[in-house]
Amino acid sequence: MAEPTGWERDPEAVSRFVEGFAAQLVEAGMQRMPARVFAALLASDEGALTSAELGEQLRVSPAAVSGAVRYLAQQHMVAREREPGSRRERYRVHSNQWYEALTRRDAVLKRWEQALRAGVDGLGSATPAGRRLTETLAFFEFVDGEIAAMMDRWRAHRERLFGG
Repeated sequence: MAEPTGWERDPEAVSRFVEGFAAQLVEAGMQRMPARVFAALLASDEGALTSAELGEQLRVSPAAVSGAVRYLAQQHMVAREREPGSRRERYRVHSNQWYEALTRRDAVLKRWEQALRAGVDGLGSATPAGRRLTETLAFFEFVDGEIAAMMDRWRAHRERLFGG
């Protein structure tokens, strides 16, 4: 009889985590299937699974996995990689997925700021709509600066906790 390694996985506990965390992601606005796939990848020991493994674990079709992975890859939350010596792809959650996701949002904020500036210029800053756009622009500029400062603090904190 093999000795327990301390790393034995309880499939029911994994399933409870995946479904529970996915439900939280859905409540926050993520689509259901990408949320489930992301939670499954996050809960996997290697942080990576094949499409077949995801389909089996989540009891969904390969097409459902494919669509979810495509969405997650567009959001920079997972990466595709080839399984060594195989044509099969594995999907890997980024080790710093939250940092990556927030950093990618920075580009979105910049585009919104540009659009708002153009709106203020076009509508005039003295008009009611222009004042509303100016305040919205100021909010996004503030958030942009706060995210940048927070990410700097996170990198330093992560270094203290986990090393390089």
